[in-house]
Amino acid sequence: MGQLQRQRVAQLATLLYYVVICSCLTIELSSAQQQPKLEIYPTQEVQRKPVGKPLILTCRPTVPDQALVTDLQWKDNMNNTILPKPTNYDPLYDSKGNKKNVTGRNHPPMYTETLPGESLGVMITSLLPEMGGQYYCTASYANTEILQTSVTIKTYVAITWTNAPENQFPILGDDYVVKCEVKADPNPTIDWLRNGDPIRTDAKHVVQTHGLLIRDVAETDDGTYTCRAAVIETGELLERIIRVEVYIRPVITHLPSTLEAVEGKPFAANCTALGKPVPEISWIKDSVQLNVANADRFKVNAQTGLLTISSVTQEDYDTYTCIAKNDAGVTDKKAQLNVLVRPSVYELYNVTGVSGKEVAITCRSKGRPAPEITFRRWGTEQQYTAGVQMDDERIQLEQHFDDDRGESTGTLRIARSQRTDDGLYQCIATNKGDTAYKTGHIAIEFPPDFTHMKELPPVFSWEQRKANLSCLAMGIPNATIEWRWNGRNIKDLFDTNLKIEGTGPRSDLIVHPVTRQYYSAYKCIATNIHGTAEHDMQLKEARVPDFVSAAVPRQLTATTITFDIRGPATELGLPILAFSVQYKEALNPDWSTALNRSWSPDSPYIVEGLRPQTMYSFRFAARNQVGLGNWGVNQQQSTPRRSAPEEPKPLHSPVQNDKEEPVVVSPYSDHFELRWGVPADNGEPIDRYQVKYCPGVKMAGTWHELEDRCKTIEVVETTSYQMIDLSGNTYYRIELKAHNAIGYSSPASIIMKTTRGIDVIQVAERPVLSSAAIVGIAVGGVLLLLFIVDLLCCVTVHMGVMAAMCRKAKRSPSEIDDEAKLGRDEKEPLRTPTGSIKQNSTIEFDGRFVHSRSGEIIGKNSAV
Repeated sequence: MGQLQRQRVAQLATLLYYVVICSCLTIELSSAQQQPKLEIYPTQEVQRKPVGKPLILTCRPTVPDQALVTDLQWKDNMNNTILPKPTNYDPLYDSKGNKKNVTGRNHPPMYTETLPGESLGVMITSLLPEMGGQYYCTASYANTEILQTSVTIKTYVAITWTNAPENQFPILGDDYVVKCEVKADPNPTIDWLRNGDPIRTDAKHVVQTHGLLIRDVAETDDGTYTCRAAVIETGELLERIIRVEVYIRPVITHLPSTLEAVEGKPFAANCTALGKPVPEISWIKDSVQLNVANADRFKVNAQTGLLTISSVTQEDYDTYTCIAKNDAGVTDKKAQLNVLVRPSVYELYNVTGVSGKEVAITCRSKGRPAPEITFRRWGTEQQYTAGVQMDDERIQLEQHFDDDRGESTGTLRIARSQRTDDGLYQCIATNKGDTAYKTGHIAIEFPPDFTHMKELPPVFSWEQRKANLSCLAMGIPNATIEWRWNGRNIKDLFDTNLKIEGTGPRSDLIVHPVTRQYYSAYKCIATNIHGTAEHDMQLKEARVPDFVSAAVPRQLTATTITFDIRGPATELGLPILAFSVQYKEALNPDWSTALNRSWSPDSPYIVEGLRPQTMYSFRFAARNQVGLGNWGVNQQQSTPRRSAPEEPKPLHSPVQNDKEEPVVVSPYSDHFELRWGVPADNGEPIDRYQVKYCPGVKMAGTWHELEDRCKTIEVVETTSYQMIDLSGNTYYRIELKAHNAIGYSSPASIIMKTTRGIDVIQVAERPVLSSAAIVGIAVGGVLLLLFIVDLLCCVTVHMGVMAAMCRKAKRSPSEIDDEAKLGRDEKEPLRTPTGSIKQNSTIEFDGRFVHSRSGEIIGKNSAV
């Protein structure tokens, strides 16, 4: 048989084998479908169910014809038939499995119920441990065959947390058991995790049956703990997350043992406590066990512990307890509240003493504690100290205290009192509660005194004008005054030209000097209980001033003369009110046509409006209250010819001086206003001013201007000029000249410096000659000197560098002929080989640098 035939036989045999197998299976399935039986769902023969849970078991007939099944029923573990559900039964659970609140009806724990698909279910509303066992489902098929099947229910108690709070709060420092009690049947095993890590029994932790023991609880024990329960037999595993937060017992950290409040004033005290959670604080008044948070005038902040009293009274004196409480515990602390009574001065009388004798002023005060009493002079801050005063041993302060009665006394004694001790004195009573003030007066009596009138000038009168001689006597008590003239009481004279107004302490004698006899001495006599004083007063006849002592010309211009005037000797009390001058041209003999001018004594004595190159006559006189004195100091003075104006005077005061000259500082960095006064025009009106300003620097005491940056401005009809676009932190020399028809005045010069300014970039000042230029000039000078010496040596003794060069130039006659030809033709410059020492060069000095240039020199005598 060939190989192909053998393959076909094998395939045919395999096909036949599969046909036989399929036929057998079909026959077996057909016979199985035809065999009737009962099936219980769920299909497990042994089912483990937790106690307390509802349960349904379904029995379904698997038969060829459902119509032949009869008497389908369930039997319990005691082989008792389970009855169907009563018609009036209300199930304990709704369709979603939630237990319903059903009362007043009989609810069988187990019953049957026909289900769709010709199935019969047994309903267990709540599985009990005794319900465990074997349950049977039976039926009759075609009234000839009994069908039966069974299922075994094994009950167990599921894991149940009986005492495992999710939030637990141990107290710092205590031993604490994190509670986790669980119930299950079979018994579960318990283990613990913290933050996902297993906890083992050690010195800190002990795993117990009812929880986790933590010894000596610390704040670091805060965290999340996991209690894990497992039943190996049922495979049940549950976890309980427990958050542990460590609580701290309250501790009062701040409360003084003694508190002091002031009667009538608000008061506040703080009771500070720490703990976790934050303690709640209350205050208790011990004598009446009253929580003051509920009392009038009291207020308590339970979070901060602040106790406030709106207005303290004596009844608030007591012991108070501060209580701090939280979930971890309670603590308290006591404080004594003392009520201070503010001081009050209840006695201070004005006193009077006599100069030279002792005087004392007493002040009495009350309060708690007894106040301390001091004094001070009104208007000063310095208080007297207890005992004898260091700066004045005449003054002594005495203090007495009565603490039981809360009273004190202070006495200020002044021995050998003086007039200067008279005045107001302030009593100051002080204790912890407050300070009280009261002012009293010490009056020092003394005999009359005219010391203040000794330096007064005499009284003047003239032309029978009435004069007032005023007499004021200082004295306590006030003095009475009488007047005497030539030793007689004026009251007894009954002279109508002498009138007395006032009898003390001020009295005025009105004198009408109708004759010269009234120009005399008068006596004022003052008297009080302590003595008498006299004062002489003079009434003098006033005259016009004497001749002016001197008038010297100090400054001459073509149109003005300034004089220095020395006035006449004056009597005390009649000052010079003015000086007058009369002036006329010297050729004019008539003074009645003279011009007049007057000056106050404190003004410059300038005569203006004069004619140039003219001789004038001047005479001077002084004026007082009486009138104008006689003319004197007759002199002549000639004015100079017309000329350029006087030098103008800048109106700037230097605010910074350097060693050489004053410097005016501008308040600005970029501008400066130059102001000046109008100078004398010297006979021709001033038509303009010239302002020149140049920046510059000082080197070795010499001013160097940057001439290329100078500016010159002509100013007309003004006496100020605004300089703009200036550089910051720069010195400027400013020259100011006035101009008239004749010419310019001499320049007035000032140095001005601008400020740096906020946004000015300071540019380094460049010297006129840099150090390199100076060195170059020095080197050039030395080279020039050597060149001159060498030239002299060459001409005189035929020695030196130039002489050597001349000798080299005469080495060949052909070269001499060439040079001669070049000299005659002057067509081509002398050629010198490159690199030769004999290069053509020139040296130039421009005043600042030495320049050396190499090149060709063209000319008849250009070859040396």
